[in-house]
Amino acid sequence: MHPRHYDVLVIGSGGGTKISTPASRLGLKAAIIEKDRLGGTCLNRGCIPSKMLIHAAEVAEQIRTADRYNLVPAGFEVDFQALVQRVSQTIDEESDSILPAYRRNDNLDYYHGEAVFTGERQVTVRGVTLTADKVYIATGSRPRIPNIKGLDKVPFLTSTEALRLEKQPKRLVVLGGGYIATELAFYFSALGSDVDLIVRSTMIRAEDGQVREAFEKAFQRHARVHLHSNIDQVSYENGVYTISVVNGDGKHQTIEADALLIAAGVVPNSDRLNLAAAGVKTDAAGYITVDDHLRTSAPNTWALGDVVGNYMFRHSVNVEGEYLFETTVANPHNRPIDYGAMPHAVFTSPQVAGVGLTEEEAKAQGADYIVGFRNYSASAMGMALRSEEGFVKILVDRRDRKIIGCHIIGHEASVLIHQVITLMQMKGTLDDLLATTFIHPALNEIVRNAARDARDKLAKA
Repeated sequence: MHPRHYDVLVIGSGGGTKISTPASRLGLKAAIIEKDRLGGTCLNRGCIPSKMLIHAAEVAEQIRTADRYNLVPAGFEVDFQALVQRVSQTIDEESDSILPAYRRNDNLDYYHGEAVFTGERQVTVRGVTLTADKVYIATGSRPRIPNIKGLDKVPFLTSTEALRLEKQPKRLVVLGGGYIATELAFYFSALGSDVDLIVRSTMIRAEDGQVREAFEKAFQRHARVHLHSNIDQVSYENGVYTISVVNGDGKHQTIEADALLIAAGVVPNSDRLNLAAAGVKTDAAGYITVDDHLRTSAPNTWALGDVVGNYMFRHSVNVEGEYLFETTVANPHNRPIDYGAMPHAVFTSPQVAGVGLTEEEAKAQGADYIVGFRNYSASAMGMALRSEEGFVKILVDRRDRKIIGCHIIGHEASVLIHQVITLMQMKGTLDDLLATTFIHPALNEIVRNAARDARDKLAKA
């Protein structure tokens, strides 16, 4: 049987759809391969279901803290199973809606199964051989499972299972301190679970140090946080986990729980593709090696998203997919990718958002900068929120007054930061931000107030 040949072949139905579907609309013959549910990690087991669940947690937190505003709620009950079932059903319906659209597209073929390279730009999937002029690898990542004694013998959770868990644990232990661990720990805690968070080093360690310090202090209202600690052994009997934790001083403690969540990072889904047959190289951690055009070591083969590891966000793989479609399919040209002002956010409590350099990175680069800073409480809306921990921090280059970084912790941080993202993307200056009229008394005024602090410090320099 002859191989089926395509103009464009995409492996992975998350960010890869930014290439396969628009290519088919140009009249090219395209194929997409997916071994799991259509829609990729973000839709099925990542950002979308987690944020739907976290929103419920935010509402619960607002009710629990209503007495701060002289309100005494009558209390509430959590229908945990109904919440998870509603979210899961919504996600599944969204995923299931993709295939009918594919079937209506005469130029797009869908293959459900695991792709394995058998040659250069040649793969097999469920016994069918496919070849293509251009191949794009967008296979994402999966939870990393650390080497812990006894872990292979217990029914632990990863983020994938945690998002579908219909029975709320009374006591939960979470291993991890990154955005997945902190988001899920907040979700379970706000809805009533008793949570221990085991953090191997520091929490959200890639964030600006001042933000990280404030976050570690604030998060202790949601969980018992064990910094510089690790799980060295775990066992499970009669529905109870016995977890041995060792801290930075070498001291041990034992924690019992009825659920264990491992959220200790991710690994790229590159190891099952037989990339050597395709001539595609990876680094020591398994991430596919690409250049500034997202080209792999094999001709006419590109990679994008988590499997590359440049950024680990859905919005970044969207940028990469749109770039690859434009520069390799729609209008081929030799322009390197420009990620611009690539932002991020952690949707927990308090929220965290950042763009550009952290202060530690600015110092390491020898940047000549000043810091504009304001607490949420120093604004009308911040006063209304009775904010105790939120702040905005802006890093400004002394010479050209351009903003080189912004970091926010507090209510709606992921929303507030967008005006700075836009400004940085357009190479704007502090003066452009200050020339903007801000609605009073919107929370955004705190960004302006941080900018005013930067202006005053520059005037004194």
